[in-house]
Amino acid sequence: MIRHFAKAGTLFEDSKYHNAVFVGKDENGEAKHAHKRSTFTLGESYRGNVEGSDARCSFHHTGRSGRLYVFEAPVDMLSFLTMYPDRWQKHSHVALCGVSPQAMMWMLEQNPQIGEVALCLDNDAAGIEATKRLTEALQQAGYENVSCLLPEYKDWNAQLQSLCQDEPEMEMSM
Repeated sequence: MIRHFAKAGTLFEDSKYHNAVFVGKDENGEAKHAHKRSTFTLGESYRGNVEGSDARCSFHHTGRSGRLYVFEAPVDMLSFLTMYPDRWQKHSHVALCGVSPQAMMWMLEQNPQIGEVALCLDNDAAGIEATKRLTEALQQAGYENVSCLLPEYKDWNAQLQSLCQDEPEMEMSM
């Protein structure tokens, strides 16, 4: 997964702070969005969008199928793809870098073949509320085939981590 996105120029490490940088490109292949996440694992970690980023063009992969998977964060998207790698490139995936619908709606505008949307947001209060709101927005836009995939743990990254630990921390589950 990481190699694919690094080769595409959408994932790299910044030299100053060693943050992972997730790049979103527009329909012309120009970088329009960057989301940074610290690789520091002790204490408080940093994550946020670079100032001036176009929220519509968030970190994503465009496939040829009619299915779009939607995530809150790039790390969750990569975690999900790591757990479910079978033919992942044929589908489209987008990280909202939050819970705003802008990147999801832009992906749908750019890819009219997409008719099925799987909302894969976090399994916490904000993610559950956002899933309801995004489902309504999709239905109002005429998308009938909307599903929800919830991780057992707080998010898809915690779900992946649970596969590598004896006893993962449980946060909020449904």
